[in-house]
Amino acid sequence: MAGPERHDEERAESRRILERVSQEAEAGGRGAIDRAADRARNHLTASDVDQSDWAEYWGTRIGRTIGALFLVFLIFWLVMYLAQGH
Repeated sequence: MAGPERHDEERAESRRILERVSQEAEAGGRGAIDRAADRARNHLTASDVDQSDWAEYWGTRIGRTIGALFLVFLIFWLVMYLAQGH
């Protein structure tokens, strides 16, 4: 059988979960969008690489920027291709 200590632990965990959910709900979902935008910005600016190594830092930034531009080009090309009705 579960003792009173187990019930107290379960209640405390339930309260923590409910508090976290209420904090996220107060933002109205904006928190998830902000986190995604921050992750994208940090990815493109190479904040996850060793910034003391200038070659790795700038190479990563240039490579990721070229990749993002290529993605935009591919999406634009696909939209134009589908708009022509092929």
